[in-house]
Amino acid sequence: MRSPPISAERRRRVGSVGLGISAIAYVGIDYLRHLSPAWHELLQPALWAALAIAAIIRVPFYKHWPLELRAAIPFILSMLFMLSAFLFEMISVRSVTAVLGLDWHNGTPPLPDVGQWLLLALNEKLPQVVVDIMRARIIGLHHFLMLFIMLGFSVLFNSVEAPGLGLGARYMFTMGIGRLLRAIAFVSTILPSPRPWCATARFQVPAHPHRWAQKYYVPYAKDSNAIRHIIQHDIAYGTHTHTHKIAATGEYNIDFQPNWGSMNFLADFLRPTAPEGASSWYNLLKKAGGGCNDLLYSGHMLVAVLTAMAWTEAYGGFTSALIWTLVLHSAQREIRERHHYSVDCIVAIYMGIFLWKVTGLFWPIKDTSRERRLNKLEKIQNRLLQAAKDSDMDEVRELLTEVELSSQVTEKPKGRAMWLFAGGTIFFTIVMVLLAFTLTSDG
Repeated sequence: MRSPPISAERRRRVGSVGLGISAIAYVGIDYLRHLSPAWHELLQPALWAALAIAAIIRVPFYKHWPLELRAAIPFILSMLFMLSAFLFEMISVRSVTAVLGLDWHNGTPPLPDVGQWLLLALNEKLPQVVVDIMRARIIGLHHFLMLFIMLGFSVLFNSVEAPGLGLGARYMFTMGIGRLLRAIAFVSTILPSPRPWCATARFQVPAHPHRWAQKYYVPYAKDSNAIRHIIQHDIAYGTHTHTHKIAATGEYNIDFQPNWGSMNFLADFLRPTAPEGASSWYNLLKKAGGGCNDLLYSGHMLVAVLTAMAWTEAYGGFTSALIWTLVLHSAQREIRERHHYSVDCIVAIYMGIFLWKVTGLFWPIKDTSRERRLNKLEKIQNRLLQAAKDSDMDEVRELLTEVELSSQVTEKPKGRAMWLFAGGTIFFTIVMVLLAFTLTSDG
């Protein structure tokens, strides 16, 4: 009499296989844009139409809408938290690019990267077809995001456990934490860009350093004696008698001051030029895009790893192994094309795994429907056997209905710690902004 749960598991496996095939088809068809643009233009709309029609057909038969509604509020809150983290990150990206000026970007050599040396050495040893595969732009950031969206919608086909919005909320909340920690990391120490020409090509910022950099960095940048002096006295140039030559702040032009009202303090971080300063600070951030100096750790790799972790935890299988392979392929491409240093990708991989595991410890929308079904089935096993012996099919159907309904009873939320942590990170961000306002308003 164990056939009903086995049958459900078989249906789940079929859905998982279908999801895996859809994921492979999506990545493969999108890569046709490089091989055969004509076939790509034909097949990609057909694939999206087929997936959309299949999802619409399944909507009326979906049984877990109560779970989805309960997960809606955490989903919305997680989205707002992630957007706030992205805003903080965008301001930080522009700031670390602008604070030292374009002259620093043009004149500072990249850091030595052993990972890239290894890839260049492999180019000389591996067969050309393997090198071509490693260089191929098979998957990018938008692919990983779309793969997660496909995973979330697959609850309609019983490929993963409901609720889909709960899985999406955890993904965005973890993403928000990861982006916030990333911004704090790369703001703390500014590393030179793997692409020295990038800042001049993409940003309109002053060529000279910000007044903070002129006082706290420029005098020590190329003078070992000055570095020894600041270690001994722990006092910046201009505040203590010394014998070393200093860089006078007055030799640089004054930065342009926009009219942003209460947000004028951001000008010290964004450093707009006159053409850019005429627009709002938000429009300036939208045009900035990604940063040019190195941003430890890689945001692209964080997204890729979180997507792979979600797939692995949701149901595993061959597709998860394939996605992890694509994560590693994307990592070596980031290094090969000098978008990031090797350390950025390595740190992003284990930070993504760590953050996903940590949020899983106290996530409130953690569905345990399978365990509840098995527990309920164990409790009614004797009754189910007796009903089968008596050929009482009505009783069998009622008992199986009880098993199915038991899976829709949600456990009590245990995510108070999660929201306290989220509140703490938001509070920390607000404190940092207020501190920045205080430090910049006195000069």
